[in-house]
Amino acid sequence: MQNTITNTFTSRQRTSFKCLGNDENNLIQFIEKRLTAIFQEEIDSPNSIFCKVSKRVIHRMALFISGCTTRSCSIGIAGETASGKSTIAFDIINTLEAFAQEYCIKDLITRINTDDYYYDRSDMVKAAGSFAEFAKHYDLDVPEALELSLMKEHIKELLAGKNVYLPKYDMSGTAKRTDNVTLAVPSKIIISEGLFTLTEKVVDAFDFKIYVDVSQNVQKERFYKRASERNLGASVDEVYKNASDKAKIHIHPTVENADIILSGEADREAYKSFINKILNVVRDVHFKSVLLYS
Repeated sequence: MQNTITNTFTSRQRTSFKCLGNDENNLIQFIEKRLTAIFQEEIDSPNSIFCKVSKRVIHRMALFISGCTTRSCSIGIAGETASGKSTIAFDIINTLEAFAQEYCIKDLITRINTDDYYYDRSDMVKAAGSFAEFAKHYDLDVPEALELSLMKEHIKELLAGKNVYLPKYDMSGTAKRTDNVTLAVPSKIIISEGLFTLTEKVVDAFDFKIYVDVSQNVQKERFYKRASERNLGASVDEVYKNASDKAKIHIHPTVENADIILSGEADREAYKSFINKILNVVRDVHFKSVLLYS
């Protein structure tokens, strides 16, 4: 993230940054102190967006914000179906894009949708006669249904500064995947969300690993609403049961890989508010000609 932000500095801002002090450790410690206060305030608040935060997250975040880690960073968000992970990812992206627009930062964030890496099974849907019939006999709720190795390769290439053409999977019920569709350019932040984002084949591609937790009642209500939009028909109960059973095997255990556990039921404005507080630290470090610490 900081690599490109640093490249947007004016001469005055570069000079101001040097005036912060030559001791990088002091700068990192200052940022960590600010971040710790922001995280703790949110953790202690009613209806906090956090269920758990690892201390190493704050240190790693400070390294990126300070500019001591100059490469792009990657964020992986996982959780079971209808947990709210896609909504959270979009809120993060929209908030960061507003920040990028404010400071004229190009290529700040790129989204990679894990669902786009489902294998093409359109021939099987045609043979079954409908997606509903196909879904009765083909399991979409296991990591093996996706080409996660390709997803990891794409993330690594973007982090290495290479352009990548991403696939696109049709979620309307055709099970068709078209490869090399969307051009993704290297950006400061790569963000991905999906059921299996924190599973073994891809988890080590991410610097920040987030798991979205949600109560079963809320998750089930969301699932059935979405199922009606995807024309699952009479198979919906069977599909939900399978998704829930497979989540216990393949998704729930990945919470152990998470640095942050978010509540999938928190108010959306709370997520945006928290991100903006983090961005205020970025503003102070990189875009305000003020002495941050003595």
